[in-house]
Amino acid sequence: MAGYGGYGGGDGGGFMSGSQQGGSQAGGSKYADESLRPVTIKQLLDWEEPYSGADPAIDGHPVTQVTIVGQVRSVKPQPTNITYRIDDGTGAIDVKKWVDSEAQGGEDGSGASAIAPDAFVRVWGRLKSLGGKKHVSANFIRQIEDFNEVNYHLLEATYVHLFFTKGAPGGGGVKQEGGGGDNMFVDQGYGAGGGDVAMGGAGPGGGNSAMQARLSTCSRNAQTMCNFINNSPGGTEGVNLHVIAQGTRMSTRDIVNAADELLGQGIIYTTQDDETWAILDY
Repeated sequence: MAGYGGYGGGDGGGFMSGSQQGGSQAGGSKYADESLRPVTIKQLLDWEEPYSGADPAIDGHPVTQVTIVGQVRSVKPQPTNITYRIDDGTGAIDVKKWVDSEAQGGEDGSGASAIAPDAFVRVWGRLKSLGGKKHVSANFIRQIEDFNEVNYHLLEATYVHLFFTKGAPGGGGVKQEGGGGDNMFVDQGYGAGGGDVAMGGAGPGGGNSAMQARLSTCSRNAQTMCNFINNSPGGTEGVNLHVIAQGTRMSTRDIVNAADELLGQGIIYTTQDDETWAILDY
């Protein structure tokens, strides 16, 4: 994630320097300082509009443009737009791409038939709310060819979230207390617990020594799966088997066996279905 090397600087966490004139006065464009922020769909759905027409904000910071990565669940072509239902494992949201009637084969060289259900895509656009229902108005949609981009995006979104909620890296360590605000994690945040860090994060349960003791008796696959769920932005909705397989490179059989082991230890529980799990918070 070399592009994030400057996050500790003046612009910070995903914000680009003003793309318009830096000397704009108060009466200038409201988007004088554009931003492009990688997010999860859960973060978009968790935003509560304080009043009609309010600008979106995530982690207490305004957001003008967002990028999400997910799987297309449905495609609904209409005369003026194409509506895609996108699911990234943390939630699902409608993405509307307006049709350029003068373009051949659709804007950006891709028509409605270019992106089919079950394809993974990256979307750039703005979060909109109409009648209390949120959607993303897309500027651009691109099908993902290299699946590593899915995992890369989740890491990007996590990094930016941590920047705004925990502070810039290199500032004497990650703050583990307080912080406030919404959380994209199951427990109190990235780095809040102890235990195995096979997935680069913390064990579940924070300071719950009993849970950590049970996890330590589990197999390596079970520990890997548990820590992936713990450090994924699934919240109480849980993380699906397919997302775990993509993120850990474990086989479906290994994940199912690991899940049975963790369920037996009382560390995880099923949520939406038998293939989606969340950490049991004590």
